[in-house]
Amino acid sequence: MPRYAYVNGRFVHHDDAAVHIEDRGYQFADGVYEVIPVHDRRLIDEGPHLDRLEYSLNELRIGLPMSRRALEMLARELIRRNAVTYGFIYMQVTRGVAPRDHKFPKKTPAPALTMTTRQLPKPSAEMEEGYSVVSAPDMRWKRPDIKSVSLLPNILAKQKAAEAGCQEAWLVDENGKVTEGSATNAWIVTKDNKVVTRRADNSILSGITRLSLLKVMEREGYELEVRPFSLEEAHDAREAFLTSSTNFVTPITRIDGRAVGNGHPGILTMKLRQAYIEQVVHGEGGAQHFEVA
Repeated sequence: MPRYAYVNGRFVHHDDAAVHIEDRGYQFADGVYEVIPVHDRRLIDEGPHLDRLEYSLNELRIGLPMSRRALEMLARELIRRNAVTYGFIYMQVTRGVAPRDHKFPKKTPAPALTMTTRQLPKPSAEMEEGYSVVSAPDMRWKRPDIKSVSLLPNILAKQKAAEAGCQEAWLVDENGKVTEGSATNAWIVTKDNKVVTRRADNSILSGITRLSLLKVMEREGYELEVRPFSLEEAHDAREAFLTSSTNFVTPITRIDGRAVGNGHPGILTMKLRQAYIEQVVHGEGGAQHFEVA
């Protein structure tokens, strides 16, 4: 079955998808993106993801390429054409095509929109092994709350993780505090069973899975501390885990080669993973809207 992409008004075969050489996303990373998970052909937390897309576009003064309703319809059509049951849809919006110049074009171009999909295995609440992470300096610009396509520091951190045999890198700021992962949000569980995650401000991306998990925790009555935590505190934590649209809630069992807790997926983490999948993925209990704290 052919795989399709959506590029600026047309569905095209994936292998033929292309953008203009002077698209500002290509030349300047002048654009943003969203990744929305698909479970059993259903978009998970679609509304909050599109809210965040609009937030990122507004912060860069880029217009929405079409109405929200039209964007939703296109996403569903692409999922249908590609027969995606489990996976995600990737949306990218750039400022558009204009002669190369660092400042905004005098004549505002039409925003460019592309969409692709990817099929992934069906997620399970069970997980025998957790992820390993390695720490890396946070070298990103000061607005990672904008989901920009400019991801070079994230790529370098992820490559460091890969070369260390790890699945993710946790970024550490100049004060020794963990900000987030290269493509995930970071969490720990203290020895007195408190779940800790950093406040969603301009220093991290406010993850939609993070927001949904916070609502799950509130309903389930878990103790939460929203504050920065140090790398040393993470090394000494009872449990650790990450969240993202494609990983959901995933336990971390090693940080910088050191075992977290007993070196196995934590009991509380796995309860949160199961509750998230039951309430958000299978149900309708996710984030109702995106917000920046």
